Amino acid sequence: MRAVDFQLNWEPNGFQAPYFLARERGFYEEENIEVRFVEGHGSPFAAEEAARGRREFALAGASAVLSIQSGGLDPLAVAAVTQRTPAAVYTLRDVFGEELTEPAQLAGKTVAPSATKTRILTAQLLEDAGIRGTVELLDVDPHTHHRVEHKLLEGSVDAAVGVVTNGLELQYEHDRVADELPIGEHLAIYGMTLVSNPEFAAENPETVRGFLRATARGWVAATNDPESAIDALVARNATLERNREIELVKFRTAADVLQFTDHVRQAGWGNHDRDRWTRLGETLSETDLLEGPIDPSTVWTNEYLDTATDAIGNCAALIGR
Repeated sequence: MRAVDFQLNWEPNGFQAPYFLARERGFYEEENIEVRFVEGHGSPFAAEEAARGRREFALAGASAVLSIQSGGLDPLAVAAVTQRTPAAVYTLRDVFGEELTEPAQLAGKTVAPSATKTRILTAQLLEDAGIRGTVELLDVDPHTHHRVEHKLLEGSVDAAVGVVTNGLELQYEHDRVADELPIGEHLAIYGMTLVSNPEFAAENPETVRGFLRATARGWVAATNDPESAIDALVARNATLERNREIELVKFRTAADVLQFTDHVRQAGWGNHDRDRWTRLGETLSETDLLEGPIDPSTVWTNEYLDTATDAIGNCAALIGR
């Protein structure tokens, strides 16, 4: 049995439920792999841990992968888990004054982002909508999304930027109607990826392929049975039971909104689309976020995706898409 560390991007939550279900159902064990989950501190940290070879695998946003590459490291995305970014603009109906459904409605508004990378994506969203100059897009507050949420709750900003379900969480906690504008529905940019170290992958190709086969099976199983996926998540962290409804919404959003595109239908689960990486690289290169040059074509590979495995090559049919 090969033991590997899987560095998560954050604490266990609904977005990560498929990995826990894959382990609970023995999918990793069938590949002769023992997965040890490691709680995270954000996507950049996770991507760096994999790039430095400290962890065999990591879950990290695509923008973080390119950011780490700009610092001189070589992270390798071996699967594109969610084909759309989870970033979203969210607001409260009684603050915004109407239901938020289109980017154009943000004209003349004040928007507070929770992180630098989501701020960049929001700026691109506003630029594409032709309203960038009319929106006051605030700098990132060092106290992250909690301070942003407070600003929205008190009405000192019109909208905030975080990830899908942030608005729903506020609605659930404060009994105020919330609306969300998923940025991934407007920008063809990647969300979460599975990352490894290129040397590890080259030296252990069957371990990487096995890890991806088992993970894909976990995503298919979770998509078809979300309740069991959340059961597996709660088994890892019992405190999540009190927020089970929200965690279920998080996973269903990931499965129904972020996971699937026409590219996945044609090429299979986890397959990278060169155009999405190129667009993301162009977006990041227009900012001062990167430490050095990047080459989006070198940070990903489809080499380790076993399309003969139904959960990868035939995932669309297995999840009824």
